[in-house]
Amino acid sequence: MTLQENKFYLYIAIVTLLSWLMLRMTGMIDIHNIQAPAHSPDYSSKGYTKWEMNEFGALKKKVLADEMIHYSDDGTTHMTSPIMTFINANAMTPPWVVKSETGILSSDGKDLSLNGKVVIDRIKADGVSPLRINTSELKVKPETNYAETVEWAELISELNITTGIGMNLTFTDPVHLQLLANVKGSYEKK
Repeated sequence: MTLQENKFYLYIAIVTLLSWLMLRMTGMIDIHNIQAPAHSPDYSSKGYTKWEMNEFGALKKKVLADEMIHYSDDGTTHMTSPIMTFINANAMTPPWVVKSETGILSSDGKDLSLNGKVVIDRIKADGVSPLRINTSELKVKPETNYAETVEWAELISELNITTGIGMNLTFTDPVHLQLLANVKGSYEKK
């Protein structure tokens, strides 16, 4: 081939080289080098749902949230209006449902901080009284089904109301619930 026959390819190469140089000069090529600001989200979800199954494939825990945002710098997951359900292996025992205003899950998934108003509910079942717990600033260990707070807590079960400062709660059978200080109760007979 002669130079005349390769003129078209030469023009394409020159136009490509000039385009690349113009992009380089305007900074368009370096967009990928821009660093994200510290503590910026790397992914998020509206209407977030997560299920955790046991070794037999039965539902063990469920987490719902209006919004979930994950941050890459510290690995935390921030949730708006999270609802966490703890399902007991004993099918006769109703699940515990924990709701809060916001929540932050640690990067390793072992610590969940539920912030603001927290409500824990367990519905009535055969041999099990309904229970509602009102508190705030609850720290949950999802792996061990354990929760605690140093804040005020109110336990409401049918006609009984018990309040105290600080609380420990194990969600799985055998359920363990303890108020730590300034415990006061109001009990009515049926």
